[in-house]
Amino acid sequence: MAEQTAAAISAASAPPCSLQLIPNLPDDISLQILARVPRFHHPFLSLVSKSWRSAVTSPQLFRTRSILGTAQFSLYLSLRVESSFRWFNKWELGPKMRAAREFSAAGESNGKIYVIGGCNVDNWTRSINWAEVFDPITGIWSAIPSAIELRDKWMHASAMIGSRFYAMADRGGVVYDVGSGEWGNVPKRLDLGWRGRAAVVDSVLYCYDYLGKIRGYDVENDVWKELRGVDKGLPKFLCYSTMVNLDGKLCVVWEGKGNGKEVDVMCAEIEVKRDDDGGLSGTILRLDVILVVPKGASISHCLAVEF
Repeated sequence: MAEQTAAAISAASAPPCSLQLIPNLPDDISLQILARVPRFHHPFLSLVSKSWRSAVTSPQLFRTRSILGTAQFSLYLSLRVESSFRWFNKWELGPKMRAAREFSAAGESNGKIYVIGGCNVDNWTRSINWAEVFDPITGIWSAIPSAIELRDKWMHASAMIGSRFYAMADRGGVVYDVGSGEWGNVPKRLDLGWRGRAAVVDSVLYCYDYLGKIRGYDVENDVWKELRGVDKGLPKFLCYSTMVNLDGKLCVVWEGKGNGKEVDVMCAEIEVKRDDDGGLSGTILRLDVILVVPKGASISHCLAVEF
């Protein structure tokens, strides 16, 4: 096992540039050293030299950190500022989907990206490609066979729970099992209770209800349960909040108070668990201001990325 890990690290640690990273050391060893440095130190590492700057932003470093188990999760926000959207990172174009889309459902399972809906099915091309899957290894989008009666145009929410991909439409929704390839309808109880943005932690889907309280949906038992233990520390989430699974924790981000010209973006990191009585409870591990934005800005989306 140790020999396989060492071989994998060596294969992943090909030098990202021609200059030697550390004098008198092979680049694969040097990259393993850099991979053990926490991410918040990377801006300082990039100032050492051009070769180090290239190394800390390279795919080789990411693969090495993943193999060594030193990868860390980061929270990315998409903000709507003055009618424009801003991600605080850099995007690059990837392979195009077979059909153009908007308001589609998207999810990830086993390293593949699944996309459902968001396109008219008024011709054969869009109809056959209503659902697609992308394989990053091959760089190819492939159509997923689906029944015509399932094909709603717009999707307003989605989540991957285990091997099942849930996509919510205006009229109910659909479930696609990425393992078996089977399609089905979203349970009515889930459809009626799913409000706002949601996140999945330990196979439980969390969102807030019409009273602004966080609830979790137990897929196996088809029941919604209130998340206990967090009411006193959190506001009522009636709008302007979003959720994400951040390294196994429920991370809630919302717009807080401001000073008239600026607004605080708040973040709570919550450890959630199943209680002995079958209920759900949470412990707030961290609650703080993570960003200050101009008044009128709103949170569009958040995403947890491991690197």
